[in-house]
Amino acid sequence: MADVKQTSTWLSLLSHRRLVGGLVLRELFDKDPHRFRRFSLEQEGILFDYSKNLITEDTVRLLLDLAREAGLEDWRARLFSGEPVNHTERRAALHMALRAPDQDWKAQGESVSEQVRTILARMERFAEEVRSGAYRGCGGESISDVVHIGIGGSDLGPRLVLEALASFADGPQVHFVSNVDGVELERALAHCDPRRTLFTIVSKSFGTLETLSNAEAARAWFLDSGAGEAEIGRHFIAITANTERAVKFGIDAEQILPMWDWVGGRYSVWSAVGLPIALACGMENFRRLLAGAAAMDAHFRDAPLETNMPVLLAMLGLWHIDFMGIGAHAVVPYTERLATLPHYLQQLEMESNGKSVDRDGNSVSYPTAPVIWGQTGTVGQHAFFQALHQGPQPVPVDFIGVASPTTRFDDHHDKLMANLFAQAEALMRGQSADEARALMARQGLKAGEIERLLPFRVFPGNRPSNVLLLDRLTPERLGALIALYEHKVFCQSVIWRLNAFDQWGVELGKQLADSLLPALREGDGLDQRDSSTRGLVEHYRAWRSQS
Repeated sequence: MADVKQTSTWLSLLSHRRLVGGLVLRELFDKDPHRFRRFSLEQEGILFDYSKNLITEDTVRLLLDLAREAGLEDWRARLFSGEPVNHTERRAALHMALRAPDQDWKAQGESVSEQVRTILARMERFAEEVRSGAYRGCGGESISDVVHIGIGGSDLGPRLVLEALASFADGPQVHFVSNVDGVELERALAHCDPRRTLFTIVSKSFGTLETLSNAEAARAWFLDSGAGEAEIGRHFIAITANTERAVKFGIDAEQILPMWDWVGGRYSVWSAVGLPIALACGMENFRRLLAGAAAMDAHFRDAPLETNMPVLLAMLGLWHIDFMGIGAHAVVPYTERLATLPHYLQQLEMESNGKSVDRDGNSVSYPTAPVIWGQTGTVGQHAFFQALHQGPQPVPVDFIGVASPTTRFDDHHDKLMANLFAQAEALMRGQSADEARALMARQGLKAGEIERLLPFRVFPGNRPSNVLLLDRLTPERLGALIALYEHKVFCQSVIWRLNAFDQWGVELGKQLADSLLPALREGDGLDQRDSSTRGLVEHYRAWRSQS
């Protein structure tokens, strides 16, 4: 199938879009008292309400027909069977195996379950030693702080989980360092005692510029404290596929945990990359996180498309992008515990599906990944919600809330959740001219003032949103939520005929940065650059020399 846009179902959806374009959401709710029941689904403690999208039952039926026409069920089976769905790198994408290690998983025919169980056992032993105080640093002190050095999924995954599960953390304090800026490393080290600090360095190649630069700076800081080279082995852990480079760095072989080529970076939090989670929260809670994700895996693998939460979430997103012509999507968690979730999903979705070449090497003729952005509510309400309500371009929103309070301030939580539900309702209903007039009249405004202000007080409504309501924020629920979005991304990649598991576009900028470094330091090769790059580097070098 060379062009998905030429399929009969795609063409039917285009015709259907013209019919749906004249519908009004508030009228659909007024006419159908059971709309919520028909367009909602509960699974693994997550209630998914998608009733506030501009859809009918025919829309859903056609979208699922499109999924079947694209072979989604077959691709889902190929994913779970460990086939090389990452075809450009000839790799499986079997991160699900990390979450259910007691099952028999094969990556391209090779059993991987025993490897996973072995590493989980190693993580558990190490985490218990550190948390109990049995593991001692070079000065005979127990470990109080962990500095986790990585970038991309190696950073965002553990950062998200530890932020979300902060109430479960009773072990060492974990600090995250990802940017080569140096600010994060400086901040982290300011809180640390070298004798009581453990560094976890994550890089599949053990050559990532940002990660290795920060690791080398951390190593120098540690040695400057008076520690010897031989003591690096007690304070540095590597999670990598390149054992040789890690050993050369000074890390003992028994302090190195593997990264497998069938696990992509943005899907790696479930692997040894999650060691900081086990250190801070305990291995039991890390296993609970895995179990929640595994439960969502089973639902995605086994549930019919009509009641499959990742499939429905994916197809609604595709409806907005390819048929409603909306190129952005906001993620707004109503809990500060999930403040990193928009950033995590930004990488997950845009790095996976931000592509314009399909799996056959052909240019696509349709939009793929939207721009993912967002912030926590209610903070976002005082920042960008004005544009969501009255801007000319609708932006679909995923509202994410937690029913059970995550702090002791119960009254705060009710107010927080009232705002979530109200914002979703306001985006759907809007405010008509008659409603605005009546409101201003109740506020005591005179007729002339009411008419003057009327254009500014009308809200168009008909703006789509989903609500994902968790019963509580536990390791299991968090695992299920993250896996839900992972599978959503995979489903969309199948429809768009993309490889969701490579990221070649990331490499070009890295290569150019490597080649520019000598120019910044010595001025070498500037004559081969374009005038803009040359001018910027020349100014940088001049101002840098004055600092």
